[in-house]
Amino acid sequence: MLTTQQKTMRRFWYATVALHDLAAGPKPFRLMGEDIVLFLDADGAPAALRDRCCHRTAKLSKGWMDGGDIVCGYHGWTYDRTGHLINIPQLEPGKSAPSFQVPSYRCQARYGYAWVALEEPLIDLFDIPEDGAPGYRRIFQFYDQWQTAPLRLMENSFDNAHFSFVHRATFGNTAQPRPSKYEIVETAYGFVATTVIDILNPPAAFRVTGTTAPTTTRTMNNHWYLPFCRRLDMTYPSGIRHIIINCATPIEDGKMQLVQLLYRNDTEADCSTEELIKWDSAIITEDREILEATDPDAPLDSTQRAEGHMASDRPGIIMRKRLLALLTEQGDKEVTKLYA
Repeated sequence: MLTTQQKTMRRFWYATVALHDLAAGPKPFRLMGEDIVLFLDADGAPAALRDRCCHRTAKLSKGWMDGGDIVCGYHGWTYDRTGHLINIPQLEPGKSAPSFQVPSYRCQARYGYAWVALEEPLIDLFDIPEDGAPGYRRIFQFYDQWQTAPLRLMENSFDNAHFSFVHRATFGNTAQPRPSKYEIVETAYGFVATTVIDILNPPAAFRVTGTTAPTTTRTMNNHWYLPFCRRLDMTYPSGIRHIIINCATPIEDGKMQLVQLLYRNDTEADCSTEELIKWDSAIITEDREILEATDPDAPLDSTQRAEGHMASDRPGIIMRKRLLALLTEQGDKEVTKLYA
């Protein structure tokens, strides 16, 4: 799916830069093919502008902050969080700056990140009830750029036929190649897919799963949020809940940023942040290697249409049908690539 060609995709919230990274000053980001700059205003709230000074087109991300305003590093032109020009150092004293403006974007702070929508959002950002809830901790596992498309990542996140093969070095069991059945319930925000699977439990995962048994069971409630976010809520027999939040942010066609947050109902003493990052990073690296080896735009081999023979592909089919219907409803013309 050529995301940047779909104007409707500009009307969703995307995770960009971690708030703690913005504390050091403005940061550049590329969202759906557009260069933006993110920074914190005087109240500590994130703001997003086009990353171009309206004077000589220098990147504002090369500048610095003056209180809550961003200063261009070329000639010192200064802009507030709305993109309005508020100061030109070269003007004569007492002369007001002209009413120039850099385009601004909707930006909000949620879950430790600056979320940006390039145009009026179609829906609100999804809720994570465990965020800040007693008994749960939030772990920033990683954010990284992948050479694949967000839709590819989302389809893979709900494809339980790949577990035994892609993840054979971590939890996958090649002796059980048939995937567990999903119960899928469509919702206003996307769908939720529920299943129970048996997995291998190597020593590196003992403290992650809360058991030293060689195998264990996952009860999985996997939510898809339009267009490219998901919540994987895993419960183990030990009572541990391991809740992964993934946000696939389109950078440009064939390139995305993957944000992964983790919520756990245990303590650092039960399983350290370092252990949890190491375990989940090993799993996500396996996904990355196979996804970057696929065509980022073609969700299937269109000459064969083989996926129709596999029930485990149903989540991906639902995703594409829902997105196709949404794009058509919103008047996007370039929708054929959804199935190309």
